[in-house]
Amino acid sequence: MPTEILIIGAGKSATVLIQYLQNKAVENNWYIVLADGDVKVAEAKWNQAPNGHAVGVDINIVADRQALIQKATVVVSMLPPTLHFLVAQDCLLYSKSLFTASYVDENMRGIASEINAKQILFLCEMGLDPGIDHMSAMELIHKIQAKGGQITGFKSHCGGLVAPESDNNPWHYKISWNASNIVLAGKAGAVYVEKGQHKTVAYSHLFENAPSVAVTLYGRYCYYPNRNSLNYIDTYALQGVIDFVRTTLRHPEFFIGWNAIVQLGLTEEIPIQLKENVSITNWFSNHLDQNKLNQLYESLLTNKTIKLQFDYLGFNSDTIIPPHLNTPAQIIQWIVESKWKLAPNDKDLVLMMHEINYTLNGQHFLVQSSMAQKGQDATYTAMATTVGLPLAMSVCAYLKGLIPLTGLHIPTHPSIYTPILKSLAEEGIVFEEHTTTL
Repeated sequence: MPTEILIIGAGKSATVLIQYLQNKAVENNWYIVLADGDVKVAEAKWNQAPNGHAVGVDINIVADRQALIQKATVVVSMLPPTLHFLVAQDCLLYSKSLFTASYVDENMRGIASEINAKQILFLCEMGLDPGIDHMSAMELIHKIQAKGGQITGFKSHCGGLVAPESDNNPWHYKISWNASNIVLAGKAGAVYVEKGQHKTVAYSHLFENAPSVAVTLYGRYCYYPNRNSLNYIDTYALQGVIDFVRTTLRHPEFFIGWNAIVQLGLTEEIPIQLKENVSITNWFSNHLDQNKLNQLYESLLTNKTIKLQFDYLGFNSDTIIPPHLNTPAQIIQWIVESKWKLAPNDKDLVLMMHEINYTLNGQHFLVQSSMAQKGQDATYTAMATTVGLPLAMSVCAYLKGLIPLTGLHIPTHPSIYTPILKSLAEEGIVFEEHTTTL
């Protein structure tokens, strides 16, 4: 039987992955089936390329989903994270290797022994962050350790941002990936290590007084810590470090406005009952009244940056809110999806930087390793490139026998990161290192 790659999900982040695999399918005589809930979206993304076809599928219909998976050699899931496990269970049932950019969750960990027993590969966290961050960090960590260095501190920063030439709103931000994840980012708060102490930051304080870092060529960006960084200390085998944190980068002025959004409870997920034909200004005014936030709102507006940002989002607009939106977070998402939309020729920007402190022969060093990738336009974004390429490349490497592993993995093993980082470099995604003696 011919090698068949099943890609499930043809959304915004899948564009570059699809195109890369289309080219490799022709080179290697592979066949691709591109499936999406909207067959027109799948057909548009497939664009009549050779060596494959597009289909529509309702992922919740078991028979239809399983029919596609059963035929495939390998499966690539570009679905929202909540739907991955449906695909994973079928891949396990039919002994198909699975590739995804999403985090390993408890469901996936729960079937790790069964994946291993089937001697198939489930490779997760294979996008940008998580993905390229793991691979580039582990390559650097292993290189330092190979020469005898003792790592004492680790910081990893990453941001999906807007390129300077397309930065024309007071938030200094535009959306190049899942808007829901942007609005709900940080909800669980954050845990990390600083100066040997475990630090816990609640969501309500996550965007206050954000520290900053200078990123080569692009100036200073502020950052907030991601979720639970402690989980990755064991992953990276860096037990005993006195600093360890993984963060998200944003423009400094974004933090000013987003902290105000959080303080006003506008990202809450508590259901509300909207009447028909409620405008944004009516909803916003009612929200402030019902939650006794008018005084806080007035004090926030004394900051000119916040006033500009709020005016830009249109909190005083008569635009009618769609009736199916039933939480403040959903309404904010609907607003920013319009206001922070990339114009057709806008360029996004992905920045990543690792900062590693280490000692060697009695000397203290700081190595900073950074990567910057700019998008072409609103379709071929840097986000789609950096999420899609490593995932596509890992499928190719696996099918060519370059990744011999089986079981549940993320890309921290040299047999995964070595061929993928090499392939990424060939596509212009490279890290520049600068080492400073402290």
